[in-house]
Amino acid sequence: MEDPGQKALATLRNAVAERITRGKIVDKLAEFSYPYRELMTFYRCAIMEVETKFRVLNEEFTLGDDCNPIATIKTRLKSPESILEKLQRRGAPFSVESIEENINDIAGVRVICSFQSDIYMLVDALLRQDDVTLLEMKDYIKNPKPNGYRSLHLIISTPIFLHNEKRQMKVEVQLRTLAMDMWASLEHQIRYKKENESITESIDDQLLACAELSAEVDRRMQRVHDETM
Repeated sequence: MEDPGQKALATLRNAVAERITRGKIVDKLAEFSYPYRELMTFYRCAIMEVETKFRVLNEEFTLGDDCNPIATIKTRLKSPESILEKLQRRGAPFSVESIEENINDIAGVRVICSFQSDIYMLVDALLRQDDVTLLEMKDYIKNPKPNGYRSLHLIISTPIFLHNEKRQMKVEVQLRTLAMDMWASLEHQIRYKKENESITESIDDQLLACAELSAEVDRRMQRVHDETM
């Protein structure tokens, strides 16, 4: 008798290969595995936990400086097709255990700040919390990517408290200034969202120049901010 799990996995792989719609992938995942949907619920809970931590910090810092360090908080849960594609790229099996082990950015929280100094202040405050464990940090502000991308990335582990257990969950946290976020959003739209295959070296150079301009805006605004404190 054919293993239902293997049959479902084969169906999922065929679905990705045939580029079927996201809705159909979600349907197949729902058919395949209650544990998958349960895991996504856990990640959503982790997102809420981390978002709340930042909102509490924002309120606290507002009391002291009469200034909100956080302009916006955005959250996202990695899509089913992105999870499948990432597992396939890594040659990892499709299972709940494999998802948790091989993918760190399923739960994502992006914090948009006014000034660079706010980013480091928030990171320091977050990592001092005794229920937050830093797993990985990449500082693309001090060390920008070759294309000009700037942001501070963290992978953290934090507990969620369920009705009968406590679970450690991984969350990716990105912290950017408003200028960094504007550049990253527009660069992503140009390079990926339009599936533009005509990105030339000239366009790459222009995008890098725009990244340098946005970084200079951040530096100047930081100086103005420091002078008025």
